[in-house]
Formats: sequence, C-alpha cells, structure tokens
Amino acid sequence: MTERTSTRPWRLVEVWGDTVDTRHLAWSIAIGLGVSLAGFLIARRLLVSAVATPELARAYAMLAGLAGCVLSGVICARIFPPKREVVEGDAVVDPTWRLEVLARLDEEHGGLGQLADLPPVVVAEMKELGLYDLFAAHEKNAPAQRTPRAAATPVAAPTLTARKA
Repeated sequence: MTERTSTRPWRLVEVWGDTVDTRHLAWSIAIGLGVSLAGFLIARRLLVSAVATPELARAYAMLAGLAGCVLSGVICARIFPPKREVVEGDAVVDPTWRLEVLARLDEEHGGLGQLADLPPVVVAEMKELGLYDLFAAHEKNAPAQRTPRAAATPVAAPTLTARKA
C-alpha cells in the first residue's frame, strides 16, 4: 500500500471523544445515510408483499436500515484511517518529564495522597502501567521537598488598638 500525502491540512474536530477530520466526517455521514436509507427502502419494498401487514413490513425494514447503519460504520472504518497514533507498551518517555508532571500535580492539589490508601486493584494497575515506582519515589521524596504552607509564610496576628476620640 502506498501512502498518499495531501497538501491540504487536516481540519480536526472532536466528536464523542474521538478526533476526526471534518471532510471524512461529512463523507461518513453521506455514506451512512445512503447505505442505511437504501437498506430500509429496498427491504420495505421487498417485505410489503411477503408479510401479513404493512406495519410489520415497515418494522422489519427499519431493522434492515439499522443493519445498514452498522454496515456503513464498517465501510467508513475501512475507508478512513485513524488520525492519531496510540502508542502502547514500552514507550520511551523522559522520566524527568513525568517527575515534573507529578510535582505540578502535587503543588496544584496540595498533595497526591498515599499509595498505602489505594485499593489493591488500583495498585496492580499502576504496577502494570509502570507508574507505581514513579509515584512511590515521588511519595518518598515529597515530604522533603514540600514545606507546610503555614510554616513557609508566617502571618503575624493583627494588632487591635483602640482609637481615642
């Protein structure tokens, strides 16, 4: 398969949590409309003479239209490739970047909590993703890095004086 390079930039939008190209989205809608409507109309035409009542023929035709929606989804998934790459596994990530993100989260939220408080399922998932050791190292170093806000910036108590009139 050869790779086509387009001089036109992608116009990406987010639809239902997924990133799509607006041109491909428009084509997908047109394909979906065409396939599902054709399935509905053809099935209705064929089933009117085959079933007892027109209402039943229409109901079965709607099922054929729904099957057309699924078929059009498969067609569009084959025609239009994904617009992003998902990297799984042992992706090379700069560990200092991860530490900076943890430090920023720690500052913004006033701490990340304790790993000991997590349920075993979460701990297992963190270990599977390779994040447990990172959080453990951060938790170990965090008390030394963090100073209590009250101790860091002492505030003098206000002094009340009575005015003489």
